[in-house]
Amino acid sequence: MNLDELLVLVIEPSRLQRHIIIDMLKDVGLREIEPFEEAGPALERMQHVVPDIVVSSMHLPDMTGTELVTRMRASAELTDVTFLLISSETHYRYLEPIRQAGSIAILPKPFRREELEVALRNTMHYIRDTQETEPLDNDELEDMQVLVVDDSVMSRKFVRRSMNAIGINNVIEAKDGAEALQIMKQQRFDLVISDYNMPNIDGLELVEHIRHYSDQPTVPVMMITSEQNQSRLAAVQSAGVSAICNKPLNYDMLKQLVRQLVAVN
Repeated sequence: MNLDELLVLVIEPSRLQRHIIIDMLKDVGLREIEPFEEAGPALERMQHVVPDIVVSSMHLPDMTGTELVTRMRASAELTDVTFLLISSETHYRYLEPIRQAGSIAILPKPFRREELEVALRNTMHYIRDTQETEPLDNDELEDMQVLVVDDSVMSRKFVRRSMNAIGINNVIEAKDGAEALQIMKQQRFDLVISDYNMPNIDGLELVEHIRHYSDQPTVPVMMITSEQNQSRLAAVQSAGVSAICNKPLNYDMLKQLVRQLVAVN
């Protein structure tokens, strides 16, 4: 698959911003680009043709980018479509649902060309890996057992799809740390991928329990989180987490970290 084969929908109310985004997309090799001022007509278009990428602003005339991605994820046909947000919004209540929904990136306004190129490179690698069957670079991935722990169904699904794209198909899901620990009593894992903020037992408590009280104390634990509190993140690192990734999840970074953790263990 080549860049010029991908269909991109750009949803941006500002004519100037639309042109800037579209020009940058064309500069990196994308050709099939359809512009929209509002989300409604874009969603209607998606009912007829499923795009490969949706690039959207946060504040649209008819709804927010949060509402848009929520509607997309609720549709069986659109749940896997790559979503990229471009916005100056910083409020948690707007951005967190988009992070949880598996956005490939959240870019600020104004954004630099390099930032867009990184996001699109991640997107292209993710789409290629999910749509094309290629020999695995590391055969050990094929037999890996991975436990994904997150209270967000959408986040778990996105991580599972990312694992499948990397070449890992043995993925078990848990809705929080408590359920994860129960599962770990019955099955051994090569990697645990967990969110930080969860009910019952959160990511920090999960790591501490795995390291000190489980029969799998050396299993690599990767934390994927939107947590910004540095003291909390430092506590997670001190507890023995193997790696920390920010939400939105950087696919290329995730792929690299998984391979590194496999090589170490």
